[in-house]
Amino acid sequence: MTREARRAPEARVRWFGLWDSYFVICYLVTTGLVFTSAVPQTARLIAIGALTLIVPWYAGIGRPLMLRHESDRRNGFFVGGLFVLFGLATAVDLTSAFALFAIVPMLMMSLAVRPAVVAAVLGNLLPVTMLWLQGGATAPLMLFVLLASLLGIALSVLLGLWIKRVVRQNREHAELIEELRRNREQVARLSHQAGISAERERLAREIHDTLAQSLTSIISLVQAADAEVEGAPAVARKHLALVGRMATESLAEARAFVADRTPASLRESSLAQALRRQADGLAAQTGLLARFAVEGDERPLPMAVNVVLLRAAQEAGTNVRKHADARAVDLVLRYGEGQVGLRVTDDGKGFDATEAERGAAAEAGPDGGGSGDEDSGFGLRGMAARVAEIGGVLSVVSRRGAGTVVEVKVPLDGAAERPSGPSAPRPGTAGRLTEAADDGGLG
Repeated sequence: MTREARRAPEARVRWFGLWDSYFVICYLVTTGLVFTSAVPQTARLIAIGALTLIVPWYAGIGRPLMLRHESDRRNGFFVGGLFVLFGLATAVDLTSAFALFAIVPMLMMSLAVRPAVVAAVLGNLLPVTMLWLQGGATAPLMLFVLLASLLGIALSVLLGLWIKRVVRQNREHAELIEELRRNREQVARLSHQAGISAERERLAREIHDTLAQSLTSIISLVQAADAEVEGAPAVARKHLALVGRMATESLAEARAFVADRTPASLRESSLAQALRRQADGLAAQTGLLARFAVEGDERPLPMAVNVVLLRAAQEAGTNVRKHADARAVDLVLRYGEGQVGLRVTDDGKGFDATEAERGAAAEAGPDGGGSGDEDSGFGLRGMAARVAEIGGVLSVVSRRGAGTVVEVKVPLDGAAERPSGPSAPRPGTAGRLTEAADDGGLG
């Protein structure tokens, strides 16, 4: 149980501890006054006995009802017994009327406001009624007792309303503490679920961008080696060497993303070097003319930006290899003022960007080259999500028969401080698919 959950009952018990002390003081003062009163000894003993019986009556029945803050027949039963004992004590010794200082608060805590006020008024009129029934009282004494009763009524009502307010505030405070506890538990549960979902999303993207693509390439290379093993064994051995290298790199990548570390290709080299190797690998695997260039002054980038640009190049290269039927592909890393960009251009068959945008929104759109395989749509969506996490923008410009341009632009202001882990994309930064050609500048 949390600290807030424990505080609610502890607050009620502590508050009633103070009330219990007040009740004991009222009992001791009243019985002391009765013990020294001028009435006969038998009357004093009866009054003290009746007042003493109020103590177990309150402790056994009244106190649990007050702590429960609910009203039923037992509350009326408790109030009735309280009146009987107080009336008996007052009937034999009017000094017992001092017990009203304890009885009125008990009435207010045991009943609803209106019944409690009525009971408090009746309790304060009880001494006057007893004095009038006994007879023999002088007019000044009757007037004094009546005025005292009226003053007691006013004080009782004010005291009772104050007690009711304190009890209500205490109960509301306890309810707020309980609600806060439930809200914290819900927030903790939702945060835990969000963390699980974010980790699943991270692993899914990493697997898609590394292992899935590498396995596809390995399968293609093995098939190519199998086709050349008899007619061109040297070419087959070259393909198998590439298979071994890709398998080794894939194992390193798998270990890195499971441990949430820097990708192996970026651990001991710059982004430009990693992208150059990416272009060389694409050329070796497919026979495409793959060119890589750096524009602007190369400078260190935040690791989050390096990872996103590398994964974007890998995804774009995979799309070219699987779908574009291209002859050449150009990778350009551009360093601009306050931002960095990556542009991947191929001369393949292209695709309808409008249809691709609708498909991606429906989570069934074509992967970069527009084919409808089992991987369809996930690559572009994953790429857009990665770019959006660091505040960048992804654009894909393509037309049928006119090739495809994939461009990522990332502002560097604050990119180093922004978390690189999975998170919700910021509004306005999600990847977009467009048909209109742009100038590709870094603006």
